[in-house]
Amino acid sequence: MHFLDQAKIYIRSGAGGPGAVSFRREKYIEYGGPDGGNGGKGGDIIVEAVPGLNTLIDFRYSQHFKAQRGGHGMGKDRTGASADDRVIGVPVGTQILDEERETVLADLTDAGQSITLLHGGLGGRGNASYKSSTNRAPRQHQPGEPAEELWVWLRLKLLADVGLVGLPNAGKSTFINTLTNTRAKVGAYPFTTLHPQLGVVHHKNREFVLADIPGLIEGAADGAGIGDRFLGHVERCRVLIHLVDISVTDPTEAMRIIDDELAAYGQGLDEKPRLIALNKIDLADEELSEAFAGELREAGADKVYPISGAAGQGLDALLDAVISYLPAATVTERPEGEREESDDKSWSPI
Repeated sequence: MHFLDQAKIYIRSGAGGPGAVSFRREKYIEYGGPDGGNGGKGGDIIVEAVPGLNTLIDFRYSQHFKAQRGGHGMGKDRTGASADDRVIGVPVGTQILDEERETVLADLTDAGQSITLLHGGLGGRGNASYKSSTNRAPRQHQPGEPAEELWVWLRLKLLADVGLVGLPNAGKSTFINTLTNTRAKVGAYPFTTLHPQLGVVHHKNREFVLADIPGLIEGAADGAGIGDRFLGHVERCRVLIHLVDISVTDPTEAMRIIDDELAAYGQGLDEKPRLIALNKIDLADEELSEAFAGELREAGADKVYPISGAAGQGLDALLDAVISYLPAATVTERPEGEREESDDKSWSPI
């Protein structure tokens, strides 16, 4: 399945059905009169967050959504049928923006949450409703309210508790593969990750969702590399893990680049708690690891966690620190005796 996190769609509600102009002409009934019924209501456009979806790829192939118009009124005072609402299912975490992408119309963060974006038109009045003591045979009627139409943008922001950031080749894919059942692509070249990945981490009978996004480079806020468009997927995270590769020439410079890009992106990312993880310590001796960790602390890191995603070193201390930032309601407790086979809950949008 391809991953798509933005889509533009056209939506239109249903118009109201027209009222009828009709007169009674029945055998053995001496006096007739107006009996035209009202038109039916048009369908609404409703957007609903649906569990189990994690991409907007369906909206690449289907971009127009229209509700049906209401039924027309009929004689014998029969009201036209109201049209069914058109319900559009989107992944949990989808934002709906106006055509200029400046105003957020809705933010669907819970499964089952919905919003009525456009209302169907009301049905028009039939001529029976115009009858009065001075107007015994009215012929006027209403055509029904017109439909509403709108272009909107859908923007998906994945729901995760913890976000993973770093330069390309910092070892993020290996890290998430080690901790979860995600099968992110790993390669010895930049930008092996081209779209976000999600996985569920189990640690000490607790679990949380970890999100990995494509690597950032200097100038990402200005469009360099893949750019910063995927940073929106970690906006909702409570804490960020910043992986710093120990094998680069200057780890402190690598940390500074990511800090600057988070600040340039805004949306409060630079204010979120960040855990600095010095990765790939299996490629260096303990003395060098301590020296680089000291340089990172001098450069502004509160604490540095030396780890190796490939070898599984130092992960317990890092995950303990992650859980300390998550409220009890966010972290799911698991029974002590639960079998390990049930840990296969990780998922990915690819």
